[in-house]
Amino acid sequence: MIFVDTSVWVDFFRGRRPSRVGALLDLLDQDQVGLASPVYLELLMGASRRDFDHLRKLLRALPLYYPSTDTWTRLEVWTRSAVEAGQRFGFGDLLIGAIAAGAKGQIWSFDRDFSRLEKLGLVQCYTEDR
Repeated sequence: MIFVDTSVWVDFFRGRRPSRVGALLDLLDQDQVGLASPVYLELLMGASRRDFDHLRKLLRALPLYYPSTDTWTRLEVWTRSAVEAGQRFGFGDLLIGAIAAGAKGQIWSFDRDFSRLEKLGLVQCYTEDR
């Protein structure tokens, strides 16, 4: 399962790079896209009044993943690992990463924090060329 982060969705909806749009459409067609609940909410928060209901309907068609008790335990362990490595991360990125890791998924994001999380061995990132 590929957990698509907000940065990729925004790029997709704006249609900036046709190759990326095509790559995400392929993943969607193959039912390979999962949606972490924080990303779902971030996207809705960025929607206009006019687009809100349509976007909500589109996103609800995807498998939606919520934090579990294991997610919170994983976050505590990761926070300790990050602090010991001298790294700091935003809560939202950590939560998205922990949800994806709990589902044994990869994260597709343009946010460099996920690359840093991957270097610590906490998440696995997806790139279009994989």
